Amino acid sequence: MKFQYKVYGDALRPVIPVKISHKGVFADYEVLVDSGSDHCFFDAQVGEDIGISASSLELKEVFGVGGKVSLYYVHPVTLTVGEKSFIIKAGFVPNLGGRIFPYGIVGQQGFFDKFIVKFDLSKEDLELKAVR
Repeated sequence: MKFQYKVYGDALRPVIPVKISHKGVFADYEVLVDSGSDHCFFDAQVGEDIGISASSLELKEVFGVGGKVSLYYVHPVTLTVGEKSFIIKAGFVPNLGGRIFPYGIVGQQGFFDKFIVKFDLSKEDLELKAVR
């Protein structure tokens, strides 16, 4: 599967469309393919939209750029990329990215373990090949 990079402000970013689902309810969403992220993180509102309530889940911490701490909760969901669907443990973060970055993040566990990823900035595209 190939995807074109998208422009956000002055930057080209490898952001792709996905579906996130839980118990038959799904949301279309966009995610940044981020090799520096250990896990997959989505905005908490997306979790609420598909029926996942944060109030009953354990909060965890993740550290980002500059040592910033963000709280998140983990819940299994089905992630669909193109025609490939798989269950992952996703982190749901309140106000992830806000209005500036209206997308989630897919990382090493839950995405890079499912695909061979080829970034090609010169062509402004990203290629995914499913791991067997």
